[in-house]
Amino acid sequence: MVCVRQATFDDLLDIQNINAVCLPENYRLNFYINHILTWPRLLHVAEDNRKIVGYVLGSLDEELSYCHGQIASLAVLRTHRNRGYATKLMRAAEQAMRDVYGAGSVSLHVRKMNNAAFCLYSKTLGYK
Repeated sequence: MVCVRQATFDDLLDIQNINAVCLPENYRLNFYINHILTWPRLLHVAEDNRKIVGYVLGSLDEELSYCHGQIASLAVLRTHRNRGYATKLMRAAEQAMRDVYGAGSVSLHVRKMNNAAFCLYSKTLGYK
């Protein structure tokens, strides 16, 4: 059974590995360390039988006059897709942005050719 929880420092190597396997834009470990120190409540992982199979990396746009959340990265291992893990990860990030940081809105960017992600964000999650 899948468990979505807040990430810890012990999860960062797994998160970095999932990012490298799933996405074309990759980050050094220092990026994740800085992120978890800056926004500790906006990095979540999905676990299946105690194995991390996905993550979501949220942040806040601090340059605006209001609190606005952003999804920087979302990835689920190919072997665990189409099981609702990405939706659960996104909901956890959105809730933390809203409840912990007071974000009134959330945005993200998706490549036009990424049909699966576009469908997830627009149809399942209601992004425009």
